[in-house]
Amino acid sequence: QVHLVESGGGLVQAGDSLRLSCAGSGRTFSSNAMGWFRQVPGEEREFVASINWSGSDTYYTESLKGRFIISRDNAKNTVYLQMNSLKPEDTAVYYCAGRNSAVVRWQPNDYDYWGQGTQVTVSS
Repeated sequence: QVHLVESGGGLVQAGDSLRLSCAGSGRTFSSNAMGWFRQVPGEEREFVASINWSGSDTYYTESLKGRFIISRDNAKNTVYLQMNSLKPEDTAVYYCAGRNSAVVRWQPNDYDYWGQGTQVTVSS
């Protein structure tokens, strides 16, 4: 099993950038697809982005393409989410998640393990 710890969240102003990190432990991290999701209280968890085991394939929810970038460094067992031109509607708890598979998916139920989440708040 892989244990995930997110970091990098915080309070920023609209238009700012943030980079979230997700550090994983466990020897299978580099062979697993990873994803980022976000959730606002009272709403369902929303897919943000995913990346395959090597980083060669990435997927984004349509509304975030061009502003958010997912990447990974398997040597550091870390996945990143670069968030640019942040908007107040990006405010949410952001979760890192992993699959026991190299193939990317975008539904929360397709992911096998999760981090504890990191809060991102964007003020107007």
